Amino acid sequence: MLKTKSRGVLIFLVVIASLAGAEPPKVHEHWVSTWSAAMHAPLPFPGLPPSPVFDNQTVRMTVRPTISGARIRIRLSNAFGTSALKIGAAHIAIAAQDSKTVPESDHALTFGGAASITIAPGAPVLSDAVDLHISQSSEIAVSIFLPSKTPSTTVHFWGQHKSYISGPGDFSGKVEMPDATPNASWYWLADVEVLASDQAGAVVTFGDSITDGVGATQGDYTDWPDLLANRLNSEPGTIPLAVVNEGIGGNRILRDGAGVSALARLDRDVLAQPGIVSLIVLEGINDIGWPHMKPKLPNGTIMKEAPFASELVTTQEVIMGLQQIIDRAHQHGISVFGGTLTPYEGADYYSQDGEATRQAVNQWIRSSGAFEGVIDFDAALRDPGHPGQFCKDYDSGDHLHPSAAGYKAMANAIDLTMLRRVVISNTKK
Repeated sequence: MLKTKSRGVLIFLVVIASLAGAEPPKVHEHWVSTWSAAMHAPLPFPGLPPSPVFDNQTVRMTVRPTISGARIRIRLSNAFGTSALKIGAAHIAIAAQDSKTVPESDHALTFGGAASITIAPGAPVLSDAVDLHISQSSEIAVSIFLPSKTPSTTVHFWGQHKSYISGPGDFSGKVEMPDATPNASWYWLADVEVLASDQAGAVVTFGDSITDGVGATQGDYTDWPDLLANRLNSEPGTIPLAVVNEGIGGNRILRDGAGVSALARLDRDVLAQPGIVSLIVLEGINDIGWPHMKPKLPNGTIMKEAPFASELVTTQEVIMGLQQIIDRAHQHGISVFGGTLTPYEGADYYSQDGEATRQAVNQWIRSSGAFEGVIDFDAALRDPGHPGQFCKDYDSGDHLHPSAAGYKAMANAIDLTMLRRVVISNTKK
């Protein structure tokens, strides 16, 4: 009698899941984030272009997965919207040149079986899964049609590939978008997920502009997280390990500014991601530097007063913020690796007091034992003869962001065995 009842409950649950479009994963498979971007509100800084308002237009975004899969879904986010977001249609396809997609690769995306969706303010939504084989480090195009006037309230300002904005009309399922306007940002697209072996996992790179890839050429994928993904993908026969980039240029640990603070966005950008086994944290240089920053106005003049002068941080405050990230990640079984803060002498917001704080924070990262492992980005980039600044070849020119060679040195400084050891350990739990 009990066995019959249990079977009936199981059949009922499967039917409900099927009706909801959820399609429960097969045994020994789970969803893993293969690409992601940290969403934020449009940045309020002087000199930046206004975030666009769409109206009866299609936006096509090109992204690069970091592990392969044959079953795929996306997550759209209205995290910073103050009104409902209407998506008239959404498609996914293999990307070709510029705004084009590969013919016959296009798949319409649905949401609970419906071709369109209205997303509540502050909410995310997952699409239904589709069968589409994607290869690691290839490119896919996600196109969404916005049928009515829609301010772009939830964005990622600095994309690692151009997006394309159409003229009037729904081009989401078209191979080509004629007269498309290129754009540097991603809109509402927070995550691409694949159904993968339960041994597969993902590592989140969590940080500011140095993680976001500022200074890298769009489309070249020369930021350190993408270069790390290249290294992992070049090892045949190993457990798949995705790398998802949750950096935001200008972000801070303790305070909002460019995006909400790292402490405020940790749940959405890290803990809620599927398949995450480890986290690399490289953040804190903006907490140290911003109080000394005097931004340049659109007319080219520099502000006389530092607008963030009242937000000075101590070494202990930065350490406390990092410890909070560690403790909250550990509650979810996520291992945390600490990246030392990179040199910045010569940058616009450099100060001797700030340098002393950076050195003290780095000493704690290296010696505290709070992390599962340490990645010494500082040692990888600094000039041995002048350790407060970059080695010349690794400096992009602003003394804050690495050059392409510098990003490569950062990626090469990461011990792949250390990352993979965590994956093996976590999958055995």
